[in-house]
Amino acid sequence: MDHADVRSAALKGARAPQFDRFAHWPRGLARIALAVFAVLLVMSAWAPGYAPPPPAPPKITVKDAAGKAHVQKEDDNDLHLYRVITERVRKGDNYYVAATDEQRANSYPVAPGLTVRLPTLAFAGAYLGTYGLIALQIVLFAAMMIAMLRRLQAEPGSEEFRMLALALLMTGIASGLSYKYNVLHEIWAAQLVALSLALHRPDKGKWLGALIAAALALAVRELALPFVFLMLAYALWHRRWREAAAWTALVVLFLAAMAVHLHFAQAQVRADDPVSPPWLVLGGLNALVYKVANSTFLSLLPVWITGPAVVLCLFGWTAWKSPLGDFAALLMLGYSAAFMIAGRDNNFYWGVMITPVLFMGAAFVRLGLPSLWRAAGLGLPALRRAREPLGA
Repeated sequence: MDHADVRSAALKGARAPQFDRFAHWPRGLARIALAVFAVLLVMSAWAPGYAPPPPAPPKITVKDAAGKAHVQKEDDNDLHLYRVITERVRKGDNYYVAATDEQRANSYPVAPGLTVRLPTLAFAGAYLGTYGLIALQIVLFAAMMIAMLRRLQAEPGSEEFRMLALALLMTGIASGLSYKYNVLHEIWAAQLVALSLALHRPDKGKWLGALIAAALALAVRELALPFVFLMLAYALWHRRWREAAAWTALVVLFLAAMAVHLHFAQAQVRADDPVSPPWLVLGGLNALVYKVANSTFLSLLPVWITGPAVVLCLFGWTAWKSPLGDFAALLMLGYSAAFMIAGRDNNFYWGVMITPVLFMGAAFVRLGLPSLWRAAGLGLPALRRAREPLGA
């Protein structure tokens, strides 16, 4: 680094707040990061192999008293399946018999047992009924929003970004505001993961609430397990042994419960039952964009907009150097990598698991992008500072 670079870095480091991660990066590293970011933007806008949106939900027809058929409503096949299973449970049917019967009757895979969802949401819907489930949904959404606001208020440098971040959180789970989707497991698990993240304040000795919310997320959908593993890894990294023991116990209990679930589900499988295709499909960046886009309003936009939007959300989280920013960046990057490896096109709704937290990252793009640009020495202000005397 030459003398001008040293002066520029010194001035930049003195002026930029500590939570502005990229502002403190050396020029070479910043240029590499900027190049990688640009490549990802271009690739996501192109997204080779990007699949078309899922087909429109089928129309459900009913007959009136006169025998005339008419369209009553539209319903997604998966949502209809989950409602029928819940209704059968409400009437007293065994959950595993009902689930495998309905999956078989609707040409859904029945084998292996992993194709059968955990029974938690079906039992909740059967016990609470439609309106009870709506009320619970409202309570969970409000708890998530309030807890995240309080978490953001405690984070360094959030004053300028937190209201936009909250709005984006709500946008990312907008489908959860409709009772139509309250039988979709990912809707509940995603909000519980966001709630757990918001409640996690180990610096204040507060992590029990986060543990409970994460346990509920696991009880609804096993896709919450990577989040729990990251919580465990963080506790171990920071030598919070009591908390690490609690997360470990949660993992052990979940694996035991999952084994019991798979035992009951597999017991219903017949030799001629349809078998699920592999979930490991190596879909790449286009698979990630597909899952996120078709789980949100981004499905209404062309891929050359939705792809870069997803990359910008990921980038935003990496720009904010704070406890929440660091954890969310690792969480979103980890899930994104997993979704590039696993999940077929008809598993697009997995994207709901990350969209609430992922969208929040867009709030920090205006923090990170100018700082990374200046750190790379490409902005005019950076060039002017490099020419200034060190004591100016």
